[in-house]
Amino acid sequence: MMKTVLMCLGLLAVASAFDYDVLVHNHQIIKTVNTDPQSTWTAGLNKRFTNASLADVKALCGVKAQSNPNHEPLPLKQPEAVLSQIAQVVPDSFDSRTKWSQCPSISLIRDQADCGSCWAFGAAEAMSDRTCIHTPGNPDVYLSAEDIMSCCSFLCGNGCDGGYPESAWSFWKDTGVVSGGLYGSKTGCLPYELPGCDHHEKGNLKPCPSGIAATPQCTKKCVNGDKTFAESKTFGQSAYAVPSSVAEIQKEIMTNGPVEGTFTVYADFPTYRSGVYQHTTGNALGGHAIRILGWGVENGTPYWLVANSWNASWGDKGYFKILRGSDECGIESGVVAGMPKTSSL
Repeated sequence: MMKTVLMCLGLLAVASAFDYDVLVHNHQIIKTVNTDPQSTWTAGLNKRFTNASLADVKALCGVKAQSNPNHEPLPLKQPEAVLSQIAQVVPDSFDSRTKWSQCPSISLIRDQADCGSCWAFGAAEAMSDRTCIHTPGNPDVYLSAEDIMSCCSFLCGNGCDGGYPESAWSFWKDTGVVSGGLYGSKTGCLPYELPGCDHHEKGNLKPCPSGIAATPQCTKKCVNGDKTFAESKTFGQSAYAVPSSVAEIQKEIMTNGPVEGTFTVYADFPTYRSGVYQHTTGNALGGHAIRILGWGVENGTPYWLVANSWNASWGDKGYFKILRGSDECGIESGVVAGMPKTSSL
C-alpha cells in the first residue's frame, strides 16, 4: 500500500514539474515579447495552451512540409480584367465580415480540437464563405471540415495527422463537400465529431487529452438534416493558387471572399493576445493553415486579418493579425482558393 502511495506521489511530482516547466517556458516567451521595445504585439497566457507543451502545439500544425506526391500543384490564377480595375481602388483596410455581413460563416470561429486538421478547416471555412457570397439567398452555408478531413485521404493527406490545403480545394471541385457545422450542432449533414478542448485547468471546455486524436472514419451518410448525403454536397467550379503578392491576395479577397493561407508557427505564436504578430522568439513548430479575411494598418504596421481554428478562447477572440508585406512566416506564399459551382462569375 505504502509503495503504491509513494509511486502515485512520484507521478504527481513528475506531472507538477512538467506543468511548472511549461509555465516557465510560456512566461519566458511572454516576457521576451512584452519587454521588446520594437514589438508590435502583446503576448499572454491563452486558455487554449496554458499548460500545453510544444508537442501539443506541434500536433495542431497539420500542414505537411513536403509536396504532395499524389496531387499536382494547383494552377496559378491568372490576372483578370475585373481585378485589374480593382487594383486602382484597393482600400487601406478591408474586412470580409463587414463587406458580406449577410454571411454568418465569415464571423464563425471553429475549433479543430486536438487534431491536426487545420488544412481541412481553413478550406471548409473559406469554401463556406465563398458559397454564401456567390449564392444569393443562401446565407446559412457551413461546409464540413470532417468530410474533407476523413474522406479525402489518399489525395489530401492523413486526416488528424496532417494534410495539404491545395488538395482540399481540388476535392471540393472534383468530389464535392457536404454541409456540416461545429461539434455538437445540428447544422448540416456532417458536423465536426471531435469536441473542443483546452489546456486550462478550469476552462469552459474539457481538458485536451495527451496525443493527437484519431481521425474519424469516413462516412457517406448524414447524421443530421433532412437531405441525403448526395443532396448535401456543394461543389467547386475551380481551385487555384493565388500569386504570392500583397496586391494579388488583396484583390482576390475583396473580389471573391476569404482565402485559405498557410504559415510557419513558432513557439511564441501560441501566446499571441493582440497587436500585429511578428516572430520574435522560439523555434519553428510546424506549418499551420488558416483563413485570411482582410487587412489593415495598426499603429503604422500593416497586417493581414486572420481567423484561426483554435476556438475563441485563444488570441483575440479566435482571430489574430500578422505582419503584411514581407511574407512574415510565409503567410503570403501559400494562399489557395477556388470558386463555387453556383458562382455567376
